[in-house]
Amino acid sequence: MLLNLSIKNFAIIDSLEMQFDSGFNVLTGETGAGKSILMDALNLILGGRAGAELVRSGAERSIIDAVFELGKSGTVNDLVLDMGFELEEGRLILSREVSALGKSTCRVAGRPATVGQLKEIGDWLVDLHGQHEHQSLLAVPKHLDMLDNWGGRTLQSLRIQAGNQFHHLTKLLAQRKGLETDTRERTRKLDLLSFQTTEISRAELALGEDQLLDSDFRRLANSQRLKECAVMAAESLSDTEIGGGVQDSLNRALRLIEEAAILDESLMSIAKTVLAAAYEIEEAVHDLNRYAENLEFDPEKLAVVDRRLELIRSLKRKYGDSIEEIIQFGEEAFREITLLSGAEEQQNRLDAEISNAQKKLNMICAELSVERTKSAIQFQKDTVANLSDLGMEKTRMEVRIEPCEPGNRGADSVEFLIAVNPGEPLRPLAKVASGGEISRIMLAIKSALSLQEALPTMVFDEIDAGVGGRTASAIADKMVNLSQTAQILCITHLPQIASQGDRHFFIEKFVEGERTHVVVRQLDQDERVHELARMLGGSQITEAVVQHAREMLGV
Repeated sequence: MLLNLSIKNFAIIDSLEMQFDSGFNVLTGETGAGKSILMDALNLILGGRAGAELVRSGAERSIIDAVFELGKSGTVNDLVLDMGFELEEGRLILSREVSALGKSTCRVAGRPATVGQLKEIGDWLVDLHGQHEHQSLLAVPKHLDMLDNWGGRTLQSLRIQAGNQFHHLTKLLAQRKGLETDTRERTRKLDLLSFQTTEISRAELALGEDQLLDSDFRRLANSQRLKECAVMAAESLSDTEIGGGVQDSLNRALRLIEEAAILDESLMSIAKTVLAAAYEIEEAVHDLNRYAENLEFDPEKLAVVDRRLELIRSLKRKYGDSIEEIIQFGEEAFREITLLSGAEEQQNRLDAEISNAQKKLNMICAELSVERTKSAIQFQKDTVANLSDLGMEKTRMEVRIEPCEPGNRGADSVEFLIAVNPGEPLRPLAKVASGGEISRIMLAIKSALSLQEALPTMVFDEIDAGVGGRTASAIADKMVNLSQTAQILCITHLPQIASQGDRHFFIEKFVEGERTHVVVRQLDQDERVHELARMLGGSQITEAVVQHAREMLGV
């Protein structure tokens, strides 16, 4: 149920806030007062199209907020929670902003949301029926949706199953088509993949191998220089003939420190440090000499390492920038070989799966058709009864169900046929009904839907256009009945309908300075009498007209 609608800088509305309640809410006003602009704002908050032209001239952005009370509507609650949004005390806040540049942002329960999420939630919150929406009755594909909605959860569950199964079958067929490649092309690809995997496999690559080989290559290619450096370093540390080595200097310093330590024991720790350094230098000299002795130039081993590095460089140019990528390429190629080699076997398996999926889809569609046929009989009865209440007592209606190719909505095509006058054959709505009759037929269908499952909020925007008198009273009675199970918001020009509202809102447009403004206020009893009198008598509001208005309100 819609509790609050706040609109800022939308079209000619600068700032507007409306509080609604359950039951029958009526909105009236002079032609052009901005009544339909309210419906445009509500449509926007429910996920409708946004554009820069919706922003009030001179404003940076348009902001619309709506507060809904969800009550015990498990479907909407579950949907909102599944999307990751949170509810607060059973209430949900939807927000929409449109900038002067046309950029739109959405929020659900204070968190960013997509327009798709807003629309999906909105479809469960409000049934918005605009001035021209009754024309959707003339679109035959819509008839199937109306029948399924009336059929309730059983029909809708089967329809979801049919959609899921059809999607599964479509996916299998796409996989099957992907396998139906030209045999020669598959053979050529197998040859190439086989060569690639063999080349990579024979290389017997190891992760990190290229780095180790680079190190070996540098050492082998520079072995002579490495040996010279090691020998000279060892001599620098120990050879006394070239000015006294480091080792000899340490030994001389150690003797002096030990002699001094006899006089001052605190020098013993320094003596130990110098002694340790002497041992380290001696070990370093030993290691350098051993390194130099073991280092020999080996041209054959250098050639082997060079060939191995060239092989790895060649593979990198073909298959990847690293050994890891080369190995991964080989693994993927091997998997593709397996897939292509087993194409025939996989085709046979897919054919069996497709056959089973098709049979299952046919079974679901058959069950769906049976349920639709059952629902259609009662749907016809309820709709015809409602049409009788709306002044179309002689109307006959048939929900015609014809078989068609299985799809995501089942295997049925549905069309509503109608005969408005006695003796006439049943014909498509577009060829029979007038505009006023179409409005009443839509209202009759909405009433039938409300008997099956209560809708949260239903909005009617001047669908009573072109009717009056007894028919207008019948429409008013029907909306009063609808308001027992759903919240009704109705924009109307008919006093017969306005007089039946539980609450009456008056929409007024005025000019202040050079700007146009729109205000909405809830009317008290005296104001309702005056507004009904205006709707009855136009510019000539006589005492008789006022008295008629009072009688309509029962005051």
